[in-house]
Amino acid sequence: MRAATVALVGANGHGLHHRRVLAGLAERGVARLAGLADPAPVVDAPADVPVFTDHRAMLERIRPDVVIVCTPPHTHLALARDVLRAGADLLLEKPPVLDRDEHDALVAARDGTRRAVQIGFQALASPALTRLRAAVAAGALGAVRQVSVVGAWQRDDAYWGRSAWSGRRVLGGRPTLDGALANPFAHAVMQALAVVDAEPTGVEVSWLRVRPIEVEDTATLRVTLAGGVRVLVAVTLAGEEFVDGDLTVYGSHGRAELTFRDDLLRLPGGPAEPVPGRITLLENLIEHRRAGVPLLAPPERTAGFTAVVEALRTAPAPVEVAGAAVSVDGGTRVLRGVNGALRRCAEAGALFDEVPVPWSATVRGVPANS
Repeated sequence: MRAATVALVGANGHGLHHRRVLAGLAERGVARLAGLADPAPVVDAPADVPVFTDHRAMLERIRPDVVIVCTPPHTHLALARDVLRAGADLLLEKPPVLDRDEHDALVAARDGTRRAVQIGFQALASPALTRLRAAVAAGALGAVRQVSVVGAWQRDDAYWGRSAWSGRRVLGGRPTLDGALANPFAHAVMQALAVVDAEPTGVEVSWLRVRPIEVEDTATLRVTLAGGVRVLVAVTLAGEEFVDGDLTVYGSHGRAELTFRDDLLRLPGGPAEPVPGRITLLENLIEHRRAGVPLLAPPERTAGFTAVVEALRTAPAPVEVAGAAVSVDGGTRVLRGVNGALRRCAEAGALFDEVPVPWSATVRGVPANS
């Protein structure tokens, strides 16, 4: 089997993660890094891999089988079109696009070139999520009423200063939405939406920030799906203690729990058990090219996420929390009491302004079709 040639647009930052994944696939003869493109100097570029400042020049010279695009989301659609027109299949980092018109344009570009597009939502590659979806569909949880996710990370000053679009809602007249929900915790939002196959019909958010940025670093998001199931995402980048993104499904026959990174799943009446079989989205895309296996994260599976993000674009800016509620240690800021508040919201299906918290910020009622 010939190793697929893979090029990467956006070689620094998160692109380093993709380069590590590629190195592992190269050792197995599955893929080979054929080119890197980045307008900035590339960190630790391999000596035998050509580096370009212009992705178009790279596409023309290398003619790769697959291209990974790992750049700011407001650049994704134009880059995706260039990749697909060049005859390559595409792995597009999340969030793929920021509104439904761009989502439709991405699908049209894929269909017009007859290439494959995979979206980089790693949550959709979880075999535990696949098993959970099957259990829900089989009625093992009874009637599902709510899906909740709790996540608490920390991001310091360096993270918020990593690039020109960091912490921005808009850059150069283009939406960027580099907040907790659309970027770091995009996997949590996507994972929760993927448990039940239903379209979002309503979006509400209560969000805030603990530093002078344009976007939220702490948020509760409530999405109502067609059929009445509610999704509650409660996350922060100013956490007191680390919570990766624990998902709970509440049904009439009990609850199920999933830990994303470890692929641990507990169904009603049973213990938490690891679910083996995770592969990378890149490997799945290569197998799709080689043998026609279904893609794990095609654009069709991510349309609900894009609808939610589009609704969030219309919400007022997050409110900055008073300094007395925030502790500062070097470049890291922690919101006191946030972990407990996140768990209370997740269990109750509530937003911040609906439960007692030691701070307040209210932004409500963003319609999904706004």
